[in-house]
Amino acid sequence: MPERIKNYLLVAKPGIVFGNLISAAAGFFLASKGRVDGLALPAILIGISLVVASGCVFNNCVDRKIDRKMIRTRNRALARGLIKLPIAVSYATILGLAGLALLWAATNLLAVSIVLVGLVIYVVVYSLYLKRNSIYAALIGSLAGAAPPLAGYCAVTGRFDLGAVILLSIFSLWQMPHCYAIAVFRFDDYTAAAIPVLPVKQGTAAAKKHMVRYILAFMAATLMLTVGGYTGYSTLAVASGLGLAWLYMAWSGYKASDERLWAKKLFIFSILTIFILSVMMSIDFTAPVPSEILLSYAP
Repeated sequence: MPERIKNYLLVAKPGIVFGNLISAAAGFFLASKGRVDGLALPAILIGISLVVASGCVFNNCVDRKIDRKMIRTRNRALARGLIKLPIAVSYATILGLAGLALLWAATNLLAVSIVLVGLVIYVVVYSLYLKRNSIYAALIGSLAGAAPPLAGYCAVTGRFDLGAVILLSIFSLWQMPHCYAIAVFRFDDYTAAAIPVLPVKQGTAAAKKHMVRYILAFMAATLMLTVGGYTGYSTLAVASGLGLAWLYMAWSGYKASDERLWAKKLFIFSILTIFILSVMMSIDFTAPVPSEILLSYAP
């Protein structure tokens, strides 16, 4: 692969795009309940992926200076000046517009709005301001991370109902211990870049307490999938097992002799957890029980 093409591919963070693609598919299949529109599915997934890629490129543009201070990111194309800033901004804009246009053609206003709001939160609210100024950046940024599965779900249902609230809760809550784990095992990088994440500003002990609390809340949210009638008991069993294992790993951090290694293992397990849960939501769907619609939209 020519080096230039590789740089443009990597600046869009394909790993993050793929992860969001899986979660978007989970939301779509959960809402579809086996009645999959073969034409809408690829359009929705491609559209969401393009917008996510757009956000990743914009994020690289914003972070190009602090990326040079971090071992993990200093070799990124924008940090090294391999892609000029105006070209990267144009690239991100094209990706975003193409994704939104595809979603507009294939879905409804609610789904498009969710993806657009997620992009704005990630690029403007999180990347441009909060990441450098607040320990609560990850909390607000988690809303952007929940946008793909939420959009996949609402693209099918056309409304913001109990299922949408559950998905929003699950994916937002999941990201908090996931992000804190990154900050612990990449502690030196975040310190060098002066990024005020919770482990850096309040210490790893405070981060561990928050991780345990967020994992407990995440477990409660995943149980609501079955309690609300959206998934079967197989998902309940799998989600409970994963949640308890993740909670045990987080709790073991209080006695960890090597905090960096512990945090890295917790981070890896968090990815495994959300991947398996996404698969379960995709295959173990049921007809939901009647519930109050919080916000309706007629496509």
